[in-house]
Amino acid sequence: MVYTILSENGRLDARKGVKMPWDERSTMELRREFVRLAEQEDVNFRDLCRRFGISAPTGYTWRARYRAEGEAGLVDHSRRPHTSPHRTAAAIENGVLAVRDQFPTWGGRKINAFLARQGHAQLPSASTITRILERHGRLEEGAASRQGPYQRFEAATPNELWQMDFKGHFALARGRCHPLSVLDDHSRYLLGLVACGEEGRDTVQTHLTRLFERYGLPRRILSDNGSPWGAPGSDSRTTIEVWLLQLGVQVSHGRAGHPQTQGKVERFHRTLKAEVVSGSRFPDLATCQGAFDRWRLHYNTERPHEALALDVPISRYRPSPRVYPGQLPALDYAPAEVVRTVKQDGFVAYQGGHYRVGKGWRGLRVALRPTRDPQVVQVYLGRHYVTDLDLTIDRRV
Repeated sequence: MVYTILSENGRLDARKGVKMPWDERSTMELRREFVRLAEQEDVNFRDLCRRFGISAPTGYTWRARYRAEGEAGLVDHSRRPHTSPHRTAAAIENGVLAVRDQFPTWGGRKINAFLARQGHAQLPSASTITRILERHGRLEEGAASRQGPYQRFEAATPNELWQMDFKGHFALARGRCHPLSVLDDHSRYLLGLVACGEEGRDTVQTHLTRLFERYGLPRRILSDNGSPWGAPGSDSRTTIEVWLLQLGVQVSHGRAGHPQTQGKVERFHRTLKAEVVSGSRFPDLATCQGAFDRWRLHYNTERPHEALALDVPISRYRPSPRVYPGQLPALDYAPAEVVRTVKQDGFVAYQGGHYRVGKGWRGLRVALRPTRDPQVVQVYLGRHYVTDLDLTIDRRV
């Protein structure tokens, strides 16, 4: 048979083999009976404790509380210590909460790094800051441990690779904003964040030119397959790609349906949405651009970045030594080469036929160089290989 008794910690406990004169009683009833019996004369106190299934120190504790407070002393007391010498000072907690209010998406590690960079002394650890946020209801309990394992890849040096993309557009009071983001892969330095009214080729080329003038030329730019820099379903180059190729900048695209290829700029857009766009209602593009400019400075110089060991992007970025030339280099060909101008429809004339090169090359002079196969001709733009022409397939009469 199972009997309920008063345990060492003052709670009900169920044990087998202990013979008691009752089956089950409430905790308070047992405590009342125990202390009243304990107050009787000629009571063997330790034997009484044994009969009630508690240790002698626990029995002395309940009797002392009853003598001092009456039956109110039999209620469970808080186990919280009277003093907490290791508790974070209120001023420091208030500072942590102020940073959290200013940056609602930041966790303990970012806040710790940010305050340290501001020169604050006696900083709590990142884990302590996380507990402060949880205690004050600013962070969902356990959220910090939910991030799963991941792998991170990055370019070895600044300007080896830039990532470029349009974030999903959003409404303004007048019109819509199409944010254009350009991010250095190695340092996460935000080179450009532009509030655009549309996503046209001229808009992108104008803003890239400004970035090249300020930061120099990268080795390569990574983007998705969308317009205006990509040509979905086509092996032809776009006008922007051809322009970049002439500048000596390689262009690559992620696989269709695999946005993780541009993972850094995609992840950046989540941060942009959380810290700038969400909850804001900008009247026009100019106001939106002002907010972008202010936040871009904060992002590059103040905001700790997890991928940089909580350092800031500007600590790892250096402008490119490859200076923007201002104008495209001249196309030089040997006198004996066959040179043709690509027509507006993307075709070139050769040996009485017309062959497709691609509309991205229209208006440019290209060289047609024979190969060992008499039916195949290679197309070059200066020193840059363009494509092969199969004279048996590509011909248009």
